[in-house]
Amino acid sequence: MKKLFLIVAVIIASYTFSDAQELGIRFGDVSGGNVAIDGMFSTGQFSRIHADVSFGNGVGIDVLWDFLYRPLGGEAFNWYAGVGPYIQINDPFWLGVAGEIGLEYRFATVPIAIGGDWRPLLSIIETTDFHAGGFGFNVRYIFGS
Repeated sequence: MKKLFLIVAVIIASYTFSDAQELGIRFGDVSGGNVAIDGMFSTGQFSRIHADVSFGNGVGIDVLWDFLYRPLGGEAFNWYAGVGPYIQINDPFWLGVAGEIGLEYRFATVPIAIGGDWRPLLSIIETTDFHAGGFGFNVRYIFGS
């Protein structure tokens, strides 16, 4: 049953991220493991959806709305802050809210963005808990640039 669920989750993630404007990998502390498929979807000039699907300790899904996405100085560095739900499907089951603040660099000559972020988690369901150690590193390919 777990293998079937994992296969379905991979198919859904592949379909969801197929129209991503940025797609890559996030390394670090993620709700479902230490590595995640990382995607960005623009929702306006200064906001976007930042979604992760991770595997390892079950399946983790984070969907954050980066409501602040601003250039820092020039066009290469950007900073962002956001919030959104996360779910970890494992034993035990976790559901809660994740925050995010980060900094990214977009290369001018190649369509790649790298960044680092801090993502604290507030778990509401199975137990109420706060996890402040969610640091990560992103590497993403930028489509259409």
